[in-house]
Amino acid sequence: MTTCYYTASSLDGFIATVDESLEWLLTQDIDEEGAMAYPGFREGLGAMAMGAHTYEWIVHHGDGWDYTLPTWVFSHRDLELPEGADIRLTQADVRQVHAEMTERAAGKDLWIAGGGELVGSFADAGLLDEVWIQYAPVTLGAGAPVLPRALDLELIDVARNRSFLCGRYRVTGALTAGEDVVV
Repeated sequence: MTTCYYTASSLDGFIATVDESLEWLLTQDIDEEGAMAYPGFREGLGAMAMGAHTYEWIVHHGDGWDYTLPTWVFSHRDLELPEGADIRLTQADVRQVHAEMTERAAGKDLWIAGGGELVGSFADAGLLDEVWIQYAPVTLGAGAPVLPRALDLELIDVARNRSFLCGRYRVTGALTAGEDVVV
């Protein structure tokens, strides 16, 4: 079982615009059957977690909730949940939620869908194993960063998915204060 952050990012490192929109992503040309494509990734999943903004964007801008995975949504407020969906609202510590997700996933992978700050909380707790980023051929200039943490990553796979450059990284640890970042 692996805990993954699978997301798309602009080339300049943002997952959403300043006004928290993902509309920019929906205009991009991506191959749903290509290497490291979303449908293949989704097949290996047993549970997922996301923040309230990600959840609300999916519910209000897509075709509704189409996930069948047990899902934990981190929120400090009540949110309307689709009838029959396997969703839990939580304010619990990520360690507790990770343990619950692991139990429900029955050996399958866990997906931390975003946003970046939530993923950072999992990374801070040592609970993030891999980061998969699909880099879109667009820059946003500002917005929500893909991962607002200093992490040391090891590239383990790379692919092209039409116009997207896809990278899969293993999390090897957090960069500590005073470490030099080689550019």
